[in-house]
Amino acid sequence: MRLGITPWQLGERRATALAAQARYAEAVGYDSLWVPESHFGADALPEPLLLLAAMAAVTERIRLGTTSYLLTLRNAVQAAEQVAVLDQLCGGRLILGVGRGFSAPVLRAFAVDPRDKRALFETRLADMRKHWAGQPLDAGDPTSVRLEPLPLQRPHPPVWVAAFGPKALAQAGRLGLPYLASPVETLAELEANYALHRSALVEAGHTRALEVPVMRTLFVTRDRAETARLRADVAAAAARSGRLASDPDVESWTVIGEASYVRERVAEYRERLGVTEFIVTRLRIEGMAAERLEQSAAAARAILS
Repeated sequence: MRLGITPWQLGERRATALAAQARYAEAVGYDSLWVPESHFGADALPEPLLLLAAMAAVTERIRLGTTSYLLTLRNAVQAAEQVAVLDQLCGGRLILGVGRGFSAPVLRAFAVDPRDKRALFETRLADMRKHWAGQPLDAGDPTSVRLEPLPLQRPHPPVWVAAFGPKALAQAGRLGLPYLASPVETLAELEANYALHRSALVEAGHTRALEVPVMRTLFVTRDRAETARLRADVAAAAARSGRLASDPDVESWTVIGEASYVRERVAEYRERLGVTEFIVTRLRIEGMAAERLEQSAAAARAILS
């Protein structure tokens, strides 16, 4: 199982701060580093490829990924170009996690009817793949221009699908693409999601074994008191944000505890889901010192190596 991580201080958008986190993640041995996409809020991160470009410049080995590059909001030609350039910049280390978007106000801000998001997603991904293959942009005109540069990885960087809900899961399976699991669904919900995804894969005739990536809020604590406090703080922050569809027990969707607990819980995820890439996501609470966040990141890598 490979181990990935998201930056633990994503609110800090300066290139120097992002670069420092990328260097640290690579130095302690993480296999991949991931950034999300979000729009129109105090913590918005609307251009994940730009963030990864800053990280690419200061790292050599660690793979760089997007958890939710929103194809519905982008022109397929421009998106294909930007992805190809980043893949060249990072030496072929890019993993492209793609999504449709779920916020109706955000979709409408980009002149997208929310009812069209699944169809747009599929059309734009198909177009991007054609562009990456070097096909003429106008298929009916052999003299039409072609994409340059092409991605370093051939035929293109790995594409994983961030999916939420049965229609999105079925679409990812029908397309034969790995499903990148959300960090806010319970382990039981993820089991059901992967079953639905596998069913769609089989029904569409896909037989190739796919990656099984899962994102989880993970933090290695020092003692029981810190564990109890952080679990309570994370649960309260999630409840205030409305990120959870229900009010599940915090242990069902996070891995927060001392070393032995973290090791056992991640082993359970591997056993029940067949996880191939476990992505450690940040604590969504205020006031945690950067040094303590780095200590947890290093401890998690050591525990799960």
